[in-house]
Amino acid sequence: MRLILLGPPGAGKGTQAKLLAEKFNIQQISTGDILRQAVKNKTKMGLKAKSYMDQGKLVSDNVVIGIIKDRLDNADCSKGFILDGFPRTIQQAESLSQALKQMEIDIDYLIDIEIDFNYLIQRLTGRWTCRECGEGYHKMSNPPKKKGVCDKCDGELYQRDDDKEETIQKRFEVYRKETEPLKDYYQKNGKLNAIKGDGGIQEIFSRITNLIT
Repeated sequence: MRLILLGPPGAGKGTQAKLLAEKFNIQQISTGDILRQAVKNKTKMGLKAKSYMDQGKLVSDNVVIGIIKDRLDNADCSKGFILDGFPRTIQQAESLSQALKQMEIDIDYLIDIEIDFNYLIQRLTGRWTCRECGEGYHKMSNPPKKKGVCDKCDGELYQRDDDKEETIQKRFEVYRKETEPLKDYYQKNGKLNAIKGDGGIQEIFSRITNLIT
């Protein structure tokens, strides 16, 4: 089974990819993770990526695609994989499609996790993290027993910059401009499957598994 997960920031792509990888015994491929691994292992593409990073530049799409191709060539991907959060632009999607065609790999399902922006704001801005132990809380679904204090270690709870409304607004604007057009791109290929992203983790997971099994 070969999957691509799309959706706005905070939609839970990483969480769902992990659950799907475990259930179907396939590989979760996060571009950030494999990029860091390639740099660490000093592969040909990893060294190219490092040269961009050392200059403070974004790694080029060609290099990222090259690293993805290297990862998909590994034997553990023969049973299937999930691309988590990539592609993010039309240009990346076109390059990825070309690379997969060269490798004679077909994507079985492209799943778009759709979620209302106001619901997303409510979900993300409710997240708080312990400064001491890193334990996570949510003011609605998983509040601490005592406001502002970690249940486990009595550490102070704080809100990460990524979870502040102004940051989320900016990330969502970039998503709307650069990534949302992918829906039309993949719709034309007849591979796009949309599922609702509201509700709990297991609820969303059930929607995806019902779709692909």
